[in-house]
Amino acid sequence: MTRTAEPRPPADRPAAPSLPGGPPTAPVDPTALPVAPTPLVWRRLRRAGRDHGPLLLLVVVLYALATGAALVAPWVLGMIIDAVRDGAAPARVDVMALAIVAALLVNAALLLAAVAQSIRFGEGLLAELREEFVRSVLRLPLGAVERAGTGDLVSRTGRDVNSLSVMVRESLPVFATGGATVLVILVAQVFLHPALALAWLPSALIIWVSTRWYARRAPEGYLAEMGTYSRLTQGVSDTVEGAHTLEALGRQEWQDLRTDADVRRAYLAERYTLWLRTVWYPPLEFSYMFTSATTFLVAGFLYVQGELSLGQIATAVFLTVQMSRPLEHMIDQIDNVMVGFTGMRRLLGVQGTEETPGTGAEPETGEPGAVAVEGVRFGYAPGTEVLRGVDLDLRPGERLAMVGPSGAGKSTLGKLLAGVYLPGAGTVRVGGVDLAALSPEERRERVILLSQESHVFRGTLAENLALALEDDGADRERLWRALEAVDAATWVRSMPEGLDTRVGSGQDALDPAHVQQLALARVVLADPQVLVLDEATSMIDPRSARRLEGSLAGVLAGRTVVAIAHRLYTAHDADRVAVVDGGEIVELGTHDELLARGGSYAELWNAWHGEG
Repeated sequence: MTRTAEPRPPADRPAAPSLPGGPPTAPVDPTALPVAPTPLVWRRLRRAGRDHGPLLLLVVVLYALATGAALVAPWVLGMIIDAVRDGAAPARVDVMALAIVAALLVNAALLLAAVAQSIRFGEGLLAELREEFVRSVLRLPLGAVERAGTGDLVSRTGRDVNSLSVMVRESLPVFATGGATVLVILVAQVFLHPALALAWLPSALIIWVSTRWYARRAPEGYLAEMGTYSRLTQGVSDTVEGAHTLEALGRQEWQDLRTDADVRRAYLAERYTLWLRTVWYPPLEFSYMFTSATTFLVAGFLYVQGELSLGQIATAVFLTVQMSRPLEHMIDQIDNVMVGFTGMRRLLGVQGTEETPGTGAEPETGEPGAVAVEGVRFGYAPGTEVLRGVDLDLRPGERLAMVGPSGAGKSTLGKLLAGVYLPGAGTVRVGGVDLAALSPEERRERVILLSQESHVFRGTLAENLALALEDDGADRERLWRALEAVDAATWVRSMPEGLDTRVGSGQDALDPAHVQQLALARVVLADPQVLVLDEATSMIDPRSARRLEGSLAGVLAGRTVVAIAHRLYTAHDADRVAVVDGGEIVELGTHDELLARGGSYAELWNAWHGEG
């Protein structure tokens, strides 16, 4: 009988451990976005405390006053017990009962005000942190986004933001409430008799030891857990986007194994943090109940010694029970704080990858649109170079076509020309200024990279076009001129509401050719010095693409254009052609010159022309 071998996880994703002494660790991904160090998070929280200090103080004061009002009930109950024992008149007991009712009403009013201010504090802080995160995401270098992939960013914008919102909305108010309550009740117990504070020592020791044990392990556990979510999200995204490719190659089972490995790793990471909680919670629950017993014993001893009355014993026990609940809520929120704190580390880590401003130290010495590439070397990973000593000079208004085999480095060179990446060695100058010395905004004013992957935002066509303008794009004539420049005016006029037609997710779907035309119209509106086209017309049929490129060339007269293309008619129409192979420019010249040389370009042209 033949036994079928059990499928194994792919080699690049080893099976996760079962339940180690420490948190399950996902394979280190050097391309993932960084995680902020703990001191940075504390500095940000201290700044939030300073910025929102008055409101936070008001919240704490209101909760303290509410707690003080709540203490009236157990305190007066003890007095009632002593009064009844001493045979007090019923009228006196009635007055004390009314005092309890009045105190409870005051407590309710103060709690309402405290909750309202607590919500103001939490929502204000959360909105501030979210806005900071969104600004950081929008400032991420395109290179960092490409390296990290969508899974890591989606996980941070979804699950991590939600964890942070739970901490800010729930945990911080609970800590403000519990802290004020515990402090006031402890003062009240000490006021009854200082020895009553000793009743809390055994429980405090249990809480301290167990919580310290948990706090030393939980942060890394939650960090590993969130890392597995990023990897799982990326895997699911890849599966959905590449489903047809996987089916065509018959790799469904292989992808299933990858997903199973990711799911198992996430499961084990969650199981580890769950195990931490199962060890941590039982001692806590015991400590809450144990305190009532020790308080009763201490108070009873003091009663025997004549230090406390019977009513004061009841008050002490009532206070202990009353303090157990907020203390329990505070400790329960430690888990949410751990998760939220870890999420905040990941969110603040995005700020560490924001594009840094350039030095701006160099004056502009060249002509607008002039490009000079000198000795550029670049690699995506240490020790592996994609570009090796590239030199290139472009005149203002020149149109250069870059051709070559796949993986030769054409797109990488285009991204360096656009300032998406900065070279590891050498310089890229536009208008005589090193792109590394410019801020990201200044780079984009000079050079725009347009790839075949363009996006239509949810909104009107006019709003999509106006993204390229500094103003609100109210000049419709300017928008129409840009559309006409890219041969898109006709189909836009045929839309139900013209420029006011709503497009994007859930709205009218545009075909790929129209999406590319909108992207090209944005370029016309942005009016850069240099335009890098990375196969920007590959989604359009060849006849329309050639007509559109000719129209675009006329509109961008006087602008430098670098076209990375696999259709060689683009090279035929260019002023010069650069053949990139092996990370180097191996040939450079006009179409006719390169054909006459009979080198790499001539072979590509003859092969393409023969197939055509």
